[in-house]
Amino acid sequence: MNKVLVTGISGFVGQHCAVELLKKGYAVRGSVRSLSKTDEVVNGIKKEIDPKGNLEFCELDLMKDEGWDKAMEGCDYVLHIASPFVVKVPKDENELIKPAVEGTLRALKSAKKAGVKRLVLTSSTVAMSGGKEGLIKLNQDSWTDVNVKNITAYFKSKTLAEKSAWEFIKNQASENKLELVVVNPGPIYGPTLTGNLATEAMDFFKKLITGQVPMLPKAYSVMSDVRDVATIHVAALENKRANGKRFIVTSEKPYAIQDIAKILKANGYDKVSTRLAPSFLLKFMANFNDEMKGMLPFVGNTIAADVSETMRTFNWKPIAFEKTVLDTAKSVEEAIK
Repeated sequence: MNKVLVTGISGFVGQHCAVELLKKGYAVRGSVRSLSKTDEVVNGIKKEIDPKGNLEFCELDLMKDEGWDKAMEGCDYVLHIASPFVVKVPKDENELIKPAVEGTLRALKSAKKAGVKRLVLTSSTVAMSGGKEGLIKLNQDSWTDVNVKNITAYFKSKTLAEKSAWEFIKNQASENKLELVVVNPGPIYGPTLTGNLATEAMDFFKKLITGQVPMLPKAYSVMSDVRDVATIHVAALENKRANGKRFIVTSEKPYAIQDIAKILKANGYDKVSTRLAPSFLLKFMANFNDEMKGMLPFVGNTIAADVSETMRTFNWKPIAFEKTVLDTAKSVEEAIK
């Protein structure tokens, strides 16, 4: 049985990846910042599948060398998912950039040293879309320009982490070459396994269905279902055609935040507002609100993406967007009861 190290297993994507791995017959070693988080993870996973002794845990910190070599021992593959994520703009951009870049390099170096066959890295469409305005069309060759004005720390962190990974792969010694595949999702929605609503997306849904979002930003983007993201992460481990490539895992077309609200409203979520906020107002508010400032790269833009390569390589089709929205809302509703 092949073993996979999943970094950040207590996170939204990590939990779903662990479930998918166990369903596909892999053994899983999951990293957490503190072993006190493991009960929550196990209970969430058990709702979907009984691990039957094929799930274990280790402690890792993106900013510390300790434990990485040991965590890789006996692992055939790695899903490197752990990375800091906040929409709110931090006072110091290195709060996001350093752990993202250094954590990625720690994972790659230790994986290479341990003889791991392939590492699948979780990146993002923000590593592709930053610095552009209007209609933004993404494909495998798209990159964020981190040097343009007003690029947020989060956009920089994902871009620099992914670029550092490709640089490492290009420059590695020729013997026992580590393979790399990168997965680039958009904003990620879908059901939570643990009831933990700490992610930005789940917190937004909670505020939306409880009537705490009076007006919505005018923003269109391709969006992702966490179950699709997990499916492609796991499929990318052994797919021969996937090596050395980036895969966009999103809906086939862009949707507006307002589209989410309209779906919810039509399905009985009466507290949801569908009113649009004027873009100039949001830009003005961003001068005083760090969370609003983090949203500015999306406001007034349409982010589209070509997912044909992902669909072709993995014989995959995205989950219907309406299902994603309603499954997310139901999950959030159950968590806040």
